[in-house]
Amino acid sequence: MTMRILTTAIITELDVVTTRQRAREIAAMCGFGSQDQARIATAATEMARNVYSYASRGTVQFAIDGDASPQLLVIRIEDEGPGIDNLELVMSGRYRNATGLGLGIPGARRLMDQCEITSEKGRGTLVVLKKQFSRDARALTAGLVDEIKAQLAASPSNATLSEVQQQNRELLATLAELKARQEELLLLTRELEDTNRGVVALYAELDEKAAHLRRADETKSRFLSNMSHEFRTPLNSMRALAKLLLDRIDGDLTDEQEIQVKFILNGAESLSEMVNDLLDLAKIEAGKVDVQMAEFSVMEMFSALRGMLRPLLVSDSVRLLFELPQDDIRMHTDERKVSQILRNFISNALKFTEAGTVSVCAAYMPEQEAVRFSVKDTGLGIAPENQEVVFEEFSQVENSLQHRIKGTGLGLPLCRNLAHLLGGTVTLQSALGQGSTFSVTIPVRYNGGNTPSAGTTWHSRTNSGKYVESASMDLANRPSDNRGHV
Repeated sequence: MTMRILTTAIITELDVVTTRQRAREIAAMCGFGSQDQARIATAATEMARNVYSYASRGTVQFAIDGDASPQLLVIRIEDEGPGIDNLELVMSGRYRNATGLGLGIPGARRLMDQCEITSEKGRGTLVVLKKQFSRDARALTAGLVDEIKAQLAASPSNATLSEVQQQNRELLATLAELKARQEELLLLTRELEDTNRGVVALYAELDEKAAHLRRADETKSRFLSNMSHEFRTPLNSMRALAKLLLDRIDGDLTDEQEIQVKFILNGAESLSEMVNDLLDLAKIEAGKVDVQMAEFSVMEMFSALRGMLRPLLVSDSVRLLFELPQDDIRMHTDERKVSQILRNFISNALKFTEAGTVSVCAAYMPEQEAVRFSVKDTGLGIAPENQEVVFEEFSQVENSLQHRIKGTGLGLPLCRNLAHLLGGTVTLQSALGQGSTFSVTIPVRYNGGNTPSAGTTWHSRTNSGKYVESASMDLANRPSDNRGHV
């Protein structure tokens, strides 16, 4: 339902001012706030000015649409002028000309909730502006609309001076609001400047601490490197002397003496492994590790690993299986470092698998042009909260085998660093009590530790999915690596 409030003609420039006055009065009587009153009055004035400037004459009608809350204040501005060329361009806000046409319509659209314009060349233009009442505003009935009409009829319509004064008051209020906002912005700017100075000081402090940490890290690396070299001489002497005693160079040993000398030899070899790991870590951190690139066969590397581990296999409690790839894979990278990573994985898996199998496999990944090596065991497994801890240097996780297997916490961090050096990544999948799978993905062709490049060839066909069983081994006397920490 539409309830008309007022219709007024636009013929002279004074009528444009009157339109603004009536628009504000009607908005106030309808319950709109002061800001909405100014928006409604400005939008109506812009449309009335267009009528006066480009069509010479027209009408403005104010009405209420709807009989329940929220209602709409509807303003219809109609003329019989030449119409608007390029209406779509005008509505978009991109149209400009010397007279200013095109500025008022986009402005009115922004001020009102709805704006509908229809125009035909030579047949005039109709603009319908709508503003929705607030949801808590009272609904205007026909009786209330009649009261508004009576109040408008009683108020003078020719009030140019009072309207100008009202516009001046609105401008002053706007200027005061802008000044207050400017002061707020200045205050905020000063606060930001103070914050920036604090951030700059903090960054300077952080840079200083970072430099200190870099120097400390370099000192640590040099210390580890120097001490590792210094340890090697007495360790080699201990190992050599122990082997001489076991070879009976100085005469026979009693059974008890032989056991004690073997303990000395095992301890020296364990300490030698730890020293080697420390030296490797120090070299990697110092950036002094060279990558010796050469082409090699994954199948031949697996055979070498089996031969390397065969002398240690003395019991049937754990089986070590190598799953050969369906087709041999050839890589062009540092074979010694890839083999070192796998030896550490296999050693850890064997130490922490009391019974079952440890399987080693390799799979070519054409999308990444890389090879994924995986070592899967049926051992203790690692809890989710400890799966990052095992890759931290000198970190260990308690487990049921720790009383007889001591670890230094260096093996897995070394594996991760070596993998990164070759441009690869290390991943872990494990569940407590269900075993673990350590995987390393290495590019087929070394590319400076960055993304892998093309360069893999395939040949030497073997039986698909064939398992080669190397033997079984007892772990009681094995020197430990990382997973004392699991």
